[in-house]
Amino acid sequence: MNINLSFLQDLLTHVGQRARQQVGLSPGAGNEDTALAHLTESCHNLTESSGEASRIMMAQRALEDYQQLDHEQRLAFFHVLAEHYAADEARIHAAYAAYRESPDNANLSTLFAASEPRRQSLLRRLNLCPGGTYEIVRMRADLLKLIKQHPELKPLDADFAHLFASWFNRGFLMLEAIDWNTPAAVLEKIIRYEAVHAIQDWSDLRGRLDPEDRRCYAFFHPAIGDEPLIFVEVALCKGVPNNIQHLLANSGQTTEREADTAVFYSISNCQKGLKGISFGNFLIKQVVQELQRELPNLSRFVTLSPVPGFSQWLERARDEEGLEVSDLLAHHLQHDDWMNDEEAQQKMAPELRALAAHYLVNVKHRSGQPMDPVARFHLGNGASLHRLNWPGDTSPNGRQQAHGLMVNYLYEPHRIEQNHEAFSRNDSVVCSSEVKKESKANKELAKAPRRETKKETDSLPSKAAEQPPAPKSAADANESKQAPESLEE
Repeated sequence: MNINLSFLQDLLTHVGQRARQQVGLSPGAGNEDTALAHLTESCHNLTESSGEASRIMMAQRALEDYQQLDHEQRLAFFHVLAEHYAADEARIHAAYAAYRESPDNANLSTLFAASEPRRQSLLRRLNLCPGGTYEIVRMRADLLKLIKQHPELKPLDADFAHLFASWFNRGFLMLEAIDWNTPAAVLEKIIRYEAVHAIQDWSDLRGRLDPEDRRCYAFFHPAIGDEPLIFVEVALCKGVPNNIQHLLANSGQTTEREADTAVFYSISNCQKGLKGISFGNFLIKQVVQELQRELPNLSRFVTLSPVPGFSQWLERARDEEGLEVSDLLAHHLQHDDWMNDEEAQQKMAPELRALAAHYLVNVKHRSGQPMDPVARFHLGNGASLHRLNWPGDTSPNGRQQAHGLMVNYLYEPHRIEQNHEAFSRNDSVVCSSEVKKESKANKELAKAPRRETKKETDSLPSKAAEQPPAPKSAADANESKQAPESLEE
């Protein structure tokens, strides 16, 4: 981890504070009653200012004022941005008229400039001060909490997302290996941000980072220092694992020379304000390349992934769509008493696996892509649906969201682009012959729902995977950007 970035950021912040004090601006002036007025004034002054140095100080003052706002004041501030910092309608009409009269590049450029909301320029200027990028990311996290109740703020969110797509372009991201020698400040954040398989304590973290057969990689951005954007945890194994509890409990059991499989078992987004900004696809592909260079003996790259919507889909299919399951399966799913009963597991497995295969292969989101969010993410990245594992996760969360089911998605470097194209163009679910056979194993599945409505999809878990590209409609495109803390939950 490059700690010089944090040092430089702290130094710039200190210099900025000293400069502000020298011109008579206190570092924390204002209280909750006047903070909104101060912030509104600061934003106005920032948009009118032409001096670089004064802009930096005003931007820092504005972000400090924002931190003083309570929930209602932040909502009011977002409405100010949405209503008073929109594009100038008269300028747009004038620029469009000029372009229609003379459709050259100069008039087109003027039209583009007129169409840009003023709040985008304001956000760029707020980004001038040290630490500004991270504070703006946190600001958007506040906004996202309000969008559902205040859909009129969606255009404002679109401006944040538009700017972040450039600010967090792949070219700015830095891949760092996280190990037991990484600074403690970063390790604390890995514990806090882990969103798939909770890290219980420092000993648990050491078991995921220190052994020879464990790896962790994260993307960082130079503008936000030691705050990770996303990280993936990797286990080096001999063969493809089928149970997460066994994988976590047996770290340090495989040497680097013995390992032939790299397993991505947890992918966590760290910044709520960057929801909808895609990092996971770049991360996995780059980590595959890093591991191939470091360990040429690795021949397989797979995930051990949850199936977050399976339990809800199965319950709904039985209650509302007339899907019938055996009395044995119905009993054990209702009472959740199969974990210590091997005989019951053997009897349940074929039917449950067939239901799961049908859900992953045949049941579609209204966009035409698979209903399961994690499947959409990995298939959109170019992976294939390799194997169903049951019981794969016997934790309370694993049983609640998927009746203990987990899945291996297979990343074959020479087939990634081919699989990605098949999925993005035709929504094709590339899967192994075993999974394909299981998806057709139960004739009763002909009665099961194959496409979900918007009402039904809204009830699924919100912590969905980053969505793949090219959804079917503008509405689906907006929904597909809903990326929560975790890619794998």
